[in-house]
Amino acid sequence: MKHLLLAVCCIAFFSCNTKAQKSEAKKENFKISKTEAEWKAELTEQQFYVLREAGTERAFSSPLNKVYEKGTYVCAACATPLFESANKFDSGTGWPSFDREVKGNVSFDVDYNLGYARKEEHCATCGGHLGHIFNDGPKDTTGERHCINGIAMKFVPSKD
Repeated sequence: MKHLLLAVCCIAFFSCNTKAQKSEAKKENFKISKTEAEWKAELTEQQFYVLREAGTERAFSSPLNKVYEKGTYVCAACATPLFESANKFDSGTGWPSFDREVKGNVSFDVDYNLGYARKEEHCATCGGHLGHIFNDGPKDTTGERHCINGIAMKFVPSKD
């Protein structure tokens, strides 16, 4: 009985410790770091929900879903370039979809919120939640579908 109690205590201690360390490390990795109050003052309620609380916008609700002109999709919170229009495609899912990101400007993590592992994407500059990556994208390019919340981005049209 003592061994069982000791094992449970050790598991609980190391589980809590590991989670806290990961959370702290994640916060320190981003160049732009603001308080919750500062983000709330700068973002709309929906942007805050998606970017800072890892929410998901309703499918087919983003005006960016059907934008196909030449340009760059930037982070709505910090204007970091995230995706190029040349890499956008219509996935039919209701969210803006891309087959690749701007290298170095998107960071990746794993989320288990639905009970299974999904590759999650964040702005590498401010840590804003963008969406998830799936392996059902165009087979003639990367095979990836970066399924991105439109509210997490702004579109900057190309000048030429």
